[in-house]
Amino acid sequence: MFEGWDAVVLARAQFAFTMSFHIVFPAFSIGLASYLAVLEALWLWTGRKVFINLFNYWLKIFAVAFGMGVVSGIVMSYQFGTNWSAFSDKTGPVIGPLMAYEVLTAFFLEAGFLGVMLFGLERVGHKLHFLATLMVAIGTLFSAFWILSSNSWMQTPAGYAINADGQFVAADWLQVIFNPSFPYRLVHMVLAAYLTTALVVGAVGAYHLLRDQHLAGPRVMFSMAMWMATLVAPIQILAGDQHGLNTLEHQPTKIMAMEGHYESHKDGAPLILFGLPDQAAGKVKYALEIPKLGSLILKHSPDAPMAGLDTVPRENWPPVPITFWSFRIMVGLGFLIMGLGLISLWMRWRGKLYEFRPLHLFAMAMGPAGFIAVLAGWITTETGRQPFTVYGLLRTVESASPLAAPAVGSSLIIFIIVYFAVFTTGVIYLLRLMAAPPHPGEQGPSHDAPARAAGITPAAGVVVEGAAR
Repeated sequence: MFEGWDAVVLARAQFAFTMSFHIVFPAFSIGLASYLAVLEALWLWTGRKVFINLFNYWLKIFAVAFGMGVVSGIVMSYQFGTNWSAFSDKTGPVIGPLMAYEVLTAFFLEAGFLGVMLFGLERVGHKLHFLATLMVAIGTLFSAFWILSSNSWMQTPAGYAINADGQFVAADWLQVIFNPSFPYRLVHMVLAAYLTTALVVGAVGAYHLLRDQHLAGPRVMFSMAMWMATLVAPIQILAGDQHGLNTLEHQPTKIMAMEGHYESHKDGAPLILFGLPDQAAGKVKYALEIPKLGSLILKHSPDAPMAGLDTVPRENWPPVPITFWSFRIMVGLGFLIMGLGLISLWMRWRGKLYEFRPLHLFAMAMGPAGFIAVLAGWITTETGRQPFTVYGLLRTVESASPLAAPAVGSSLIIFIIVYFAVFTTGVIYLLRLMAAPPHPGEQGPSHDAPARAAGITPAAGVVVEGAAR
């Protein structure tokens, strides 16, 4: 069936497909674990039942999303041995220990305290339970730390040497871990996870407010989500700008692809807003651009020269159309998220945060925006470094296993069938959980599971607290 196909292209497609499914779950669980810690802390501090009701409500959703993230992540590691064995052999002395550190810190921390977090609220004491919740939240951040350190090293390799067998080995572990792009990527990804979670929480809160403006739980979750969008979205845009400047310094070819700069500009580069990149012709057709703004943003001078892809050998060009458009999707969604936050701030000031239906509809429409932005950012990052797996040092075609195309293609088809069957079911179940509002006396997974198994749905109710505003 796949005779005549390129095995490397199929291996890349398989990794991209499985990664696209996987990345949305950690992005959600990282933010949701921290949100749960905040809710439990507010409950312990204030004693207000609305916070523990929201905690138990989102805890069930977290449990499902966390499990889906773990399952989808396990498959990723197998591909390093099946489709990318050459990459594993050459980078294993560096990447392997970083992955081991992630297991020894993040995974053990999450696994050790997750059971207590899910089932121990009435068994271990409230303060000890809060400690478990906090440890799970910290564990998710540790996981992001090590995974992003590993990926960032592949983007901006540092602190390495190459031994006699052609393998990358660590010469300075601090430089390997804290490579030049790592701090920017870590901040950018963690903020993206928090915004992704805030948009989901805000969308769920808006959905229930559209049905009943007086529900205390949705009022609180919607207010908290809008504060996150208001305060963090501008910070994320600033962090993205700093990340871009770092990328210009260490991966200039990626910036050329993101900006659509096929040609060099000696007296200031334009900012190309939209257009159709033509890889073969080496130009952006029908470009809508603002003169000199590109140089002003990237080099803080409108007349600063900017090199283009005409200075790079064509065999080292990234796939510009993909990188160009995924970058614009990410940035565009970032400004929409900031717009949502600013509108909510205006409505909050006017005292209409829970009554202004257009805001609620906007928040519902933006519910998936965080996931789309995370995917677009990942696509920008990974396609922009092509044709290398270790930027400038190890090419993608040199990293693949010596497999025939039919073997890779067959496993890709199996992945597509299984992933859509399993994860579509999981997402539908998550949406069903979100469709019911949090109610008085909301119970966590340990109490709710037997009732749901017996077909019993807890009665919905309304809690109106004067401070829920």
